[in-house]
Amino acid sequence: MNIPEQRRNDIIGLFETLKPADVARLADWYTPDARFKDPFKEVQGVADIQAIFEHMYVALENPRFVVTTRIAQDNACFVVWDFLFRFKATQPGVDQCIRGGSHLVFKQGDDGVWRIDLHRDYWDAAEEMYEKFPLVGSLMRWLKKQVNNS
Repeated sequence: MNIPEQRRNDIIGLFETLKPADVARLADWYTPDARFKDPFKEVQGVADIQAIFEHMYVALENPRFVVTTRIAQDNACFVVWDFLFRFKATQPGVDQCIRGGSHLVFKQGDDGVWRIDLHRDYWDAAEEMYEKFPLVGSLMRWLKKQVNNS
């Protein structure tokens, strides 16, 4: 059985409109033992996934996702997005953008509701994050240049 298109669209829409108050409702969108992985963290369970999103709102100013592409098949989809934000601690006021994608696998619960069971984010931490910091960025750009010249 495949996830209904409307439910999938509603879940994707959640990420595009996510606000700090919505983090407490993530159990409505994730299975209790859902897995989440990105370049920095790998966790399992709704509480740990909520902690990641809560930290996002603590560390970043006005974080938001803009979905640019959706590819769906059976009980999964891949979503391409731009993550827009500003750092609160470093470079405040400077708009930032990370381009990446999320692989979402859905599972139908005993209650008949489809929820995210696997959420895997793919993005280049070196290019999209580290290069934006003055000291680390200089090193990363130098390393990239060395690799490209060899």
